[in-house]
Amino acid sequence: MAARPVHVDPEIGLPDLVKSLTDDSKRLVKDEVRLAKLEAKEAVKTAGKGVLWLGLAFGVGIVMLIALTIALATGIGQVANGNMWLGALVTGAVEIGLGIWLIKKGLTSFAEPSYSLEETRAELKETVEWAGEARNEARAEARAALAGVSKY
Repeated sequence: MAARPVHVDPEIGLPDLVKSLTDDSKRLVKDEVRLAKLEAKEAVKTAGKGVLWLGLAFGVGIVMLIALTIALATGIGQVANGNMWLGALVTGAVEIGLGIWLIKKGLTSFAEPSYSLEETRAELKETVEWAGEARNEARAEARAALAGVSKY
């Protein structure tokens, strides 16, 4: 969004400048809110695509793991002189250990990113601080101007 050129008219009084500052502050806050909405929409869209791919990968992974479990249990059972129960037991223990490791890894990586729109919050905080400072400066200038007028 392009910045508007500022035209300073020497005939404009201080109340008009304060009104202009207020209007600009309102517009800036509205722009910040619009930016936050756009960021949220983009984040939700990206998350939706990620969930779709994760669901698809999960389904394919389940089918693959079932086939791998049967093959591994059968292979270990044949090596153990036909004791298929031993192959199933060893395969189950290996898969439980792998599952625990994957859950820990997933929880660790899930905790890393922030989903709180940090950039938008920081910009909005800066905007509010700027507007407050500008308002206080305008009030101080107005008081000084009124004090200068009332002396004469």
